[in-house]
Amino acid sequence: MGASWLRRLSSAPENRSHTVVCFPHAGGSALSYGPLAKRLEADFDVLAVQYPGRQDRRREPLIDNVAELVDGLLPELLETIASIERFSLFGHSMGSAVAFETCRRLERESGARATVLFASGRRAPSVLRTEQMHTLSDRELGDHLLSYGGTPAALLADPEMHEMILTVTRNDYRAIETYACAPDAAVECPIVALAGDRDSDATLADLEAWRAHTSGPFATRQFPGGHFFLDANGDAVAQLIREHTARALTG
Repeated sequence: MGASWLRRLSSAPENRSHTVVCFPHAGGSALSYGPLAKRLEADFDVLAVQYPGRQDRRREPLIDNVAELVDGLLPELLETIASIERFSLFGHSMGSAVAFETCRRLERESGARATVLFASGRRAPSVLRTEQMHTLSDRELGDHLLSYGGTPAALLADPEMHEMILTVTRNDYRAIETYACAPDAAVECPIVALAGDRDSDATLADLEAWRAHTSGPFATRQFPGGHFFLDANGDAVAQLIREHTARALTG
């Protein structure tokens, strides 16, 4: 069957009937959702996607195409959701696009519908990207990561880690910067779009544009902070997930 794509970050699921599947940002890994999983595990089983080419999948080839990432993930995810009562998807930055495409494929190919799709730190799929960060030199890309936040300076100062981080991040930027989505591409499940109020890559107008990508309910929410606002707003984001999943189920 090949390598596993999903990592359980919460404790044993016990009687929890709702699973949240998390999709990492560019350069990120499943473990980036560890703090959020801790905040959610009393109410949800939390799984995170592990893209190939990093951490425990570091010996596998990187994938620089969003559709191919979904192709790889889908068989295992379909098997997983077949045995659970309900599920929601949460993606941050690049992960929002991968989560959206996963949600579309699940609805189209199996009829499986997420309770809620949470799109964090990412402009709507149909909003054209003009950035070409994946073409930057190593020095330019390293400087960008330092200014962006989310990558400790100490890691980038280590030559071995520096090379690994830049290789993975460049690959993921290529995936998201070559991703194209039709303006009318949509899912049926509710979408909640969220971002930091100082994130120039996901402004309130960018979040509002997600409205066109669902035929269901839609909401936006801004939190204090920049692109990696999740780090400082974990409790509030966890509460947002609880509130909107409950609303969708009773709605």
